[in-house]
Amino acid sequence: MTAYEPPPATGAWRPGDHPGQRRFATFPDGLKLEAGGRLESVTVAYETWGELNPDRSNAVLVLHALTGDSHAAGPAGPGHGDVGWWDGTIGPGRAIDTDRFFVVCPNVLGGCQGTTGPSSEMPDGRGPYGPRFPTITIRDQVALEVMLADELGVDRWFSVAGGSMGGMRVLEWVVGHRDRMERAAVISVGAQATAEEIALCHVQMKAIRSDPNWRGGDYYDAAPGEGPHVGMGIAREIGHISYRTELELAARFGRDHQAGEEPFQGGRYAVQSYLEYHGDKLVRRFDANSYLLLSEAMNHHDVGRDRGGVAAALATVTARVTIVGMSSDWLYPIRLQQELGELIPTATALEIVHTISGHDGFLVESGPVGDILARSLA
Repeated sequence: MTAYEPPPATGAWRPGDHPGQRRFATFPDGLKLEAGGRLESVTVAYETWGELNPDRSNAVLVLHALTGDSHAAGPAGPGHGDVGWWDGTIGPGRAIDTDRFFVVCPNVLGGCQGTTGPSSEMPDGRGPYGPRFPTITIRDQVALEVMLADELGVDRWFSVAGGSMGGMRVLEWVVGHRDRMERAAVISVGAQATAEEIALCHVQMKAIRSDPNWRGGDYYDAAPGEGPHVGMGIAREIGHISYRTELELAARFGRDHQAGEEPFQGGRYAVQSYLEYHGDKLVRRFDANSYLLLSEAMNHHDVGRDRGGVAAALATVTARVTIVGMSSDWLYPIRLQQELGELIPTATALEIVHTISGHDGFLVESGPVGDILARSLA
């Protein structure tokens, strides 16, 4: 049996760590932020697959969800603790065919896997930003992605695709940068954050800030096991419940006991062990400050803000948009995708993936989701 190793204070990628397949682009002029202020210098980590053709017309931008990163495809290995989050979807002959397309996936602004975020060092040398990192929005994240596109020489994406928080960014692309893409796939998201989504983020954020080792967000010098991993693990467990469904948990676990444990004697039910496993896994690869910052950005999501409202904003879309929902998703229910389909004039018919996996269906159901993406790129 492997001895338990206490989690690090942060699971963020830091300069000096193995880069894996990451590439980096730095913009010394910085980025002006929607909520005020600016970041003086910004670096974005990204990965690519396939080759950009001579007329630069085959580029596809893939955007990750809250705790994802640039490693959308490829094996686990140095610099990458897990296989790519859409590994079954991106590659030669797959739905997003890298024999045909040049695929780019950036780590999001405010993330913790190579792009500037709270765990990054401040330009003035005072250590990590931590809680001093400014408020960002989904539009700020997209503004950095636009800068990356310019750096790569991509004037117009063949398609932009993403689910959950990635889908929020797709919506900002199709509304705010209409001349920069031909088509898009918006998956498992709505036009603005709902009250329930904000409520769930609230309790997750409160769990992190209630950890005795939170230290106001300045925990980066803490020894292993002395960072805010308990609060962050609880936040992940809450989030994970919302990503799945009662039906799936019943089918997988029922009332089974964890092997060798008796709940009447302090042991766990199997579903409890499952949640704790996912909480522990996240704290070893993610950063608590990034979790808070990105959760707040998702709460601020509103494609109609300062654009005359949601209907007026979506009416301006010119890209051909494929809208995808998961049948059992209660976090981003089908009604939200139906609204997008009704308000986006260039939307194709709503595609529904029938799954018991809830919101995580867009990651789990690689076959049907891949078929839809392949049709959207045909």
